[in-house]
Amino acid sequence: MRTVALVVADSMGVGAMPDAAKYGDEGSDTLGHIAERHALRIPNLAGLGLASIRALANVGAPTEGSGAYGKLATAGAGKDTIAGHWEIAGCTVQTPFTTYYEGFPAELMAEYAAATGEGWLGNVAASGTEIIQQLGDEHVRTKKPIIYTSADSVFQVAAHEEVIPLGRLYELCEQAFLVVERWGVARVIARPFVGSSGAYTRTENRRDIALQPPRDTIMDRLQRAGIPTTSIGKIKSIYGDRGFSRAVKAGNNGTITQAIVDELAAKRGGLVFANLVDFDMLYGHRRDPEGYARAIEALDVRIPEILAQLGDDDLFLLCADHGNDPTFGGSDHTREYVPVLAWRRGVGRVDLGTRASLADVGATAAEWLGIAPVEGTSFAAMLGFRA
Repeated sequence: MRTVALVVADSMGVGAMPDAAKYGDEGSDTLGHIAERHALRIPNLAGLGLASIRALANVGAPTEGSGAYGKLATAGAGKDTIAGHWEIAGCTVQTPFTTYYEGFPAELMAEYAAATGEGWLGNVAASGTEIIQQLGDEHVRTKKPIIYTSADSVFQVAAHEEVIPLGRLYELCEQAFLVVERWGVARVIARPFVGSSGAYTRTENRRDIALQPPRDTIMDRLQRAGIPTTSIGKIKSIYGDRGFSRAVKAGNNGTITQAIVDELAAKRGGLVFANLVDFDMLYGHRRDPEGYARAIEALDVRIPEILAQLGDDDLFLLCADHGNDPTFGGSDHTREYVPVLAWRRGVGRVDLGTRASLADVGATAAEWLGIAPVEGTSFAAMLGFRA
């Protein structure tokens, strides 16, 4: 059975889309601005075509290498995690999810309190790492969870693991989800942390509860066809825990990348779908271009190891879901084109051009694995694919 490894480099945009000004993102360029500030050492990603999509400062386009490269437009509305991933898998969102940049309305919070029996601290748009430092001591003293949101349509609940045990935090988030989904919020995230005053740190015991896609994704169709679907990291939760026959828990880029290697080595076949969360969570939102650059280089080192696990009929796909320019104002996602890289043994050099939708990635994965695409236009034939 063929394998497709689909990896989302979360937030790695490659330049503002034509409608970026509508989102306040004109001039954003995640990868371009990182490259201007840091001489990226990415021979393997460049060899796959990342430096051939567009010119990158301090990164020369390689004279050798193999792989297909291009960039993807977002066909749907918004610039959030859920919409981006749903479009990749063939379920484009044309109406943006509701966001609450000024915090959640009093009526919503009253419903939350009634459903959970809990009070709260915060209720603001904030960085998750910063708000636990600001409100952590009060949380420990009052035992009230910290509520905050972000550029995504998300209701986040932070709690110290020794103050609100994980089981109760997860239960609280499930109760909250039943409330906030009626207000158009796409996702609730449990954000546990540990530590003491002035040194609180988030743990990897995060849990996401999200809406399910309103229509089929490629994973739904693969499952019905009896083809394995494996989620690595937070992927499964982004699709409302639907469409996957296997889920591997991993919480950071290092453990996620190792899980990708291990899953490919196991030769189960089907779709292996992963999200490299650190690019967005640790470096994009925190506006840390240097950290982002180091994370790209760390991924680059592991690329040969990933590709070595692929057989002659297997396919590697790398893309992103939106941008998050760490040099840009604020801490929001940015409306950008995203890269697409594709590799199979013997592929040569292929320019995929500018694609109309993120769904082209899912359509290609679907065709490769022998099912009909849901949305998008497959570029499998450009890679020499034959059914």
